[in-house]
Amino acid sequence: MYMHIYSLFFLLLLHSGGYVKKDTSKAPVVVADKHKQLYDECGLAGLVPLDAFKKCMNGYDRYHPSKHVVAICDFTKTSDQKRFVVVDLDKKKVLSHTYVAHGQKSGDLKATSFSNEKESHKTSLGFFRVGSVIQTALHGPALLLDGLERGINDNARAREIIIHGAWYVCESFVRQYGYTGKSFGCPALPDEALKMLMPVLADGSLLYIYAGR
Repeated sequence: MYMHIYSLFFLLLLHSGGYVKKDTSKAPVVVADKHKQLYDECGLAGLVPLDAFKKCMNGYDRYHPSKHVVAICDFTKTSDQKRFVVVDLDKKKVLSHTYVAHGQKSGDLKATSFSNEKESHKTSLGFFRVGSVIQTALHGPALLLDGLERGINDNARAREIIIHGAWYVCESFVRQYGYTGKSFGCPALPDEALKMLMPVLADGSLLYIYAGR
């Protein structure tokens, strides 16, 4: 009798699904894309590609800059376009969107060739720590750069690659000639933009030079 009751109870459990493992393999998995969310919150659409920002933030997570400020050179664009963006990550705010020069041997209107070699007069790609303010004989106040990637940009100091101001990087020059002038490999900025950005970038922000690679 007890066996009969137990058998009935067991059959009822099977019928009700009590012993059947539910299949959850088809349940949707939602993974938050924190970098895309930050990109949207900073209002970067149309200013810098999402891919560039995501790669920049991967570098930010890797190198842990002491300042929560990033600068991105987007060299997928031609030099007649504004392609230098500075973002305050704490405030989720774009601080600057302006012109930037590439190296004279990297290309004419668009930078297509890059190098870490001395005397190449080409732009180097990748991540740089922005260092202290220095005074140069040729360019006046400028910012030191330390290349963070071996074999890609770690000759930055030896090449004297700095962020400096340049008369040939400005709106009026672009209107007259259709492009910015070119540097010896430095990411040169408009003089007025550099003056404003120098205290923001100096001593610990992160620079990322991107070319879609």
